Amino acid sequence: MHESRQQTKRLLHQNRVPPNAGIAIVNESSTVEGRSLQARVLSGSFVLLVGSGFATAINFIYNIAVARFLGPTDFGNASAVYTLLILVSAVTLSFQIVSAKMVARQGSPQERSNAYHEFHSSSWACGLILGLLFSLFRSSITEYLRLQDPTLVVLLGAGVAFYIPLGTRRGYLQGTCGFRGLAKNLVLEGFVRLCGSLLCMGLGYGVRGVIAANAAAVATAYVFALPRLPNASGERIVIPNAFREAMQAIVFFVGQVVINNCDIVVVKHFFPPNPAGLYAAVALVGRVVFAFSWAIVNTMFPIVASARKKEEQESRKVLGMSLLLVLGIGAVLALGLRTAPGWIWTVLFGNQFATTGKYGLPYLLSLYAATTCVYSLSVVMIAYEMSHKIANTSWVQLMFSAALIASIYRYHRSLQQVILVQLVMMSILLLIVAIPFLADWLRRRRSSSDAFSASRELNWLRSTVENEVIGEFLHTDFQGLEFEDYRQSLAKVVDTPNYDDAIENATRRALFYLRHGSLWREIPKDTQWFETELKPAHFDRIRVFPRAQWRKLARGDYSLPRIIKSIESGEAAKSADSAFLQKIKDLQDAGPHGNERGAIILIGTSESGPWTVLDGNHRLVASILTSPSSVERFRCFCGVSPRMVYCCWYKTNFSTLVRYAANLLRYSLHDPEKDLQRLLVADAGQPLIGISDSGIQ
Repeated sequence: MHESRQQTKRLLHQNRVPPNAGIAIVNESSTVEGRSLQARVLSGSFVLLVGSGFATAINFIYNIAVARFLGPTDFGNASAVYTLLILVSAVTLSFQIVSAKMVARQGSPQERSNAYHEFHSSSWACGLILGLLFSLFRSSITEYLRLQDPTLVVLLGAGVAFYIPLGTRRGYLQGTCGFRGLAKNLVLEGFVRLCGSLLCMGLGYGVRGVIAANAAAVATAYVFALPRLPNASGERIVIPNAFREAMQAIVFFVGQVVINNCDIVVVKHFFPPNPAGLYAAVALVGRVVFAFSWAIVNTMFPIVASARKKEEQESRKVLGMSLLLVLGIGAVLALGLRTAPGWIWTVLFGNQFATTGKYGLPYLLSLYAATTCVYSLSVVMIAYEMSHKIANTSWVQLMFSAALIASIYRYHRSLQQVILVQLVMMSILLLIVAIPFLADWLRRRRSSSDAFSASRELNWLRSTVENEVIGEFLHTDFQGLEFEDYRQSLAKVVDTPNYDDAIENATRRALFYLRHGSLWREIPKDTQWFETELKPAHFDRIRVFPRAQWRKLARGDYSLPRIIKSIESGEAAKSADSAFLQKIKDLQDAGPHGNERGAIILIGTSESGPWTVLDGNHRLVASILTSPSSVERFRCFCGVSPRMVYCCWYKTNFSTLVRYAANLLRYSLHDPEKDLQRLLVADAGQPLIGISDSGIQ
């Protein structure tokens, strides 16, 4: 037997059991990463915040320099054209975030390289098309924004051609957690923009020179963002839900870019040049707040996207930490701007930007910072959802962006009113986006509270693993006819199990699936198992298995007290099969020790119940009829999962029965006995522990 086991282990180590064999071999000693998700997000956020801080400082100096050199009117023109570039960033950031998500989910450098190349070629095609469209419609854009030179739009189109593929390159850096390289690239873009603008303005090129410098900054950032990649294998990466992922990203960033920049465009359209230039200066603070917030989102996104299922709880803590960081940054900046003396802005921007009255520049700046902070909180929550699923909240944001434009068109009596409209709309957006998170938090809190109360009452003994539960189930059922051919050869594996042995666990699972595969496939994968004490106080929360003869006995009420009452009153004799009732009576006659064989297995949505008896219905009922307190001698295992409501054994309805029927059809051609043969046969034609092609010998 020992020699045969060694042969079986060699077989499995050679990967000769196909991946779709239907057998899960659990590795109990899986490795755990040294750093938690929160630590990784904090580390990456620090790097990107420093980089974003430098880039923001450079951009702030750039805007001050441009404002002082050009004055409010030309500064408004430059800001309007630059805002168009930011509007195009909806496409750029879509490529970046989808690229980051897909790269983060790849398992090897070669797969990451292949995923990057898929996005990079597409982004170049998109960039060239958009650049050409700007050139073709330059006259219409110039007229709407009240620009004096259509060449500005042509220069912008040249920058757009590089801006889209730049998103893909930055997405690769982000997806591989290359936050240092990403931060350097952001700083480089800002530095080239600043130096190029100063040089062009010094040479007398004015607004045209500033826009040309912006285009050159984007092209330079693209060149220096070249990632170090292994040679492409030529294999195409199949991206699950590729169209939906791309659509989600586009919807998200279109909404984001419109919300962040539509006010500048609309104000430029409705207000005279001087107030429009003043508002452009005020909007700078919003870009500063959002830049810092986006640094946190850029760090959180790939880390949460690559998180394993078992890190789900920690990823929710990452969300809370990210929200607190964004809130802290926004609050500090808003408070600082409100308390700063007004003369600072006159010194920085020039005397032309001086304002007086209660609603002067400090008030407008702090109000705009608070508005951007509120919106940034919504962005964090939407991005968190997008990192691990297709998020409907991105569509909500898009609808609010359209509503925001309509609101500003309706209410624009003053610059203050324009900002207040945005604050109200962003507050409503935050409340709507937060509803699913608040509902989930309340549900988990209620579940945790119920679990705490139930754990004291149920007296949980310990947590356990699925392998042990399957072993106990199989041990109880091993005398069934389905296992007759294996009873002698595999008795040791069943009767004296070693749950630390992956080979034994796989063998027991394959053996168990001979009879109970269709039953066990309905149990949710995320079910947590516990061993607990069973006492009479729990009977009112226990239901029997909703199938076979129990249905006739229950008549719609599967609760354990109802079943006991039906049998004791003699009512069961009128509806239930006599053989069924005789089995319960035989277990009673066997005495207190005769019906103790095997464990009771329960399933439920939470530790507080109710629970359904998955295995041990007859033994449990017989024991209660004999003496209710005798149930305490049983070993009892309970599996809990919020998704248990989709299991027809726990909750029988049309949808769960359809799911069960679909699984039956899906595995109709699956032969569990062949899986068991694969585990027991070392080489084709060489029998192991008495098995041949025709069965047990």
